[in-house]
Amino acid sequence: MKKLLFIFLLSGFFSISFAQETPKIGDILQINEPKAQTYHHIDFPKPNILIKRGTVTGYKSVYGTTVVVSKIETNKDGSTYVILKRKDDTKFFGYLSKVKANYSKSIASGELSIP
Repeated sequence: MKKLLFIFLLSGFFSISFAQETPKIGDILQINEPKAQTYHHIDFPKPNILIKRGTVTGYKSVYGTTVVVSKIETNKDGSTYVILKRKDDTKFFGYLSKVKANYSKSIASGELSIP
């Protein structure tokens, strides 16, 4: 009986962890503050480009932003990229409507999270 309960718990754990690795169109994610100064797995423009355009001076405007997965791309090497749009349909930094991100690496690094 204990073994059966243990098997059910493990299978539930693996199904939950597998569900986080496979994004679906329409999934809602949240952009978090990066551990370093820039985002490594979300393709935002570098800070010097943002300053030259005169839009903002940093990434603080995207911290805590809720985004929706609008497209999923899988490369030949097996990495999954998602195209993200803001949930409120405004633009990132005033000029980007879509942003590309490596799904598994950005979730693992904490740049994206599932609310």
